[in-house]
Amino acid sequence: MSAAENKTYSLQDIYALSEGKRAELLDGQMYYMAPPTATHQRILNFLSTEINLYIRKKHGTCEVFPAPFAVFLDTDKEKYFEPDISVICDSKKVDDFGCHGAPDWIIEIVSPSSRNMDYYLKLAEYKKAGVKEYWIVDPMKKVILVYPMESSDAPIICSFKSKVNPKLYEDLEIDFAKMKI
Repeated sequence: MSAAENKTYSLQDIYALSEGKRAELLDGQMYYMAPPTATHQRILNFLSTEINLYIRKKHGTCEVFPAPFAVFLDTDKEKYFEPDISVICDSKKVDDFGCHGAPDWIIEIVSPSSRNMDYYLKLAEYKKAGVKEYWIVDPMKKVILVYPMESSDAPIICSFKSKVNPKLYEDLEIDFAKMKI
């Protein structure tokens, strides 16, 4: 993910992107997003399926929104993100344009071009906005960093051989060893 030229951008610039181009907006800077790899999409599909099946089995009310899905962290729409997976439990936050406010749980799958954005910039923004849990899934390092955002705890670091339990659903166990990548 690279920053666009040195200019101040707005939400209108995001919506004016040509078909197939995607970017995120943070403090007037637009960060272009590279197309996802097959590995990225396999991880996205695996996690979305696991979470959706759990919610359906438990008759839950939360919804899973895989990318591309807009998340506006603030009311003035200066921050526009497209997390890989957003789990949203308050249906009033969702309309046809995306999520307005912090999702409960966000998962980002790191690519070489998004590393700085996912590990640093988004972590700070998501915490400030009130995201309850943030996962960084890093296929190159084969690790999952689980950030319990409501506490000041350090992240829990798990491997792709681990079974990981989100704080949002403590009886949900995602077995990363079953993921085919």
